[in-house]
Amino acid sequence: MSQFVVQRGHRRGLRSRHLIASVAVLALVALLLVARPQAAGAYPPDLPSKAVAQSELDALTVQAEGASAPYDRELFPHWITVDGCTTRETVLQRDGDGVEVGSDCYPTSGSWYSEWDGETRTAPADIDIDHVVALSEAWHSGASEWTTDRRQDFANDLTGPQLIAVTSEVNVSKSDNDPAEWVPPLTDKHCAYAKMWIHTKARWDLSVDSAEKAALQPLLDTCSF
Repeated sequence: MSQFVVQRGHRRGLRSRHLIASVAVLALVALLLVARPQAAGAYPPDLPSKAVAQSELDALTVQAEGASAPYDRELFPHWITVDGCTTRETVLQRDGDGVEVGSDCYPTSGSWYSEWDGETRTAPADIDIDHVVALSEAWHSGASEWTTDRRQDFANDLTGPQLIAVTSEVNVSKSDNDPAEWVPPLTDKHCAYAKMWIHTKARWDLSVDSAEKAALQPLLDTCSF
């Protein structure tokens, strides 16, 4: 009888050790998952829900593009300096991963994930700050009637989803096109791009042309929330 008790106790001991080992392994896996570096990059602030963006799209004024004077990029002063950093430098810090800056606010190290094409760069010179709604697009959608101060605020808008760090290549590809003419190469970014475009136009009371609005709807339809 005593031998049976010893054997049974031995088996229980083995099971307990196996259970403890299994729990330890699971805990280690969980820790690794939490500690795993996340993909760098993030969308700008104030990204609306699908429902809000849909309401905004429905309410946008639809009219042909036009302007009271020829477009000139200098009519949108940027990048302005606030608290020692330019708007560009601020976005580079916001959108980058592991960014360190010098006393002049310019990044000395870091990496930047470009949402539109999925590329990563480690040199700030290879990164552009995309005006989601291009300045010339804004000009022909109502900004030609604004004051210079309002155009400056638009060109340096850090409170809405209008500025985002992307590769120079994809920014050049986009140029000043609207969604009827250009969309991000990564299809899984079409939802966010549509939200950002619509919300910016709504926030700044800019119009859309008919082709632009027609292109935005199927992009927004790709959103799940």
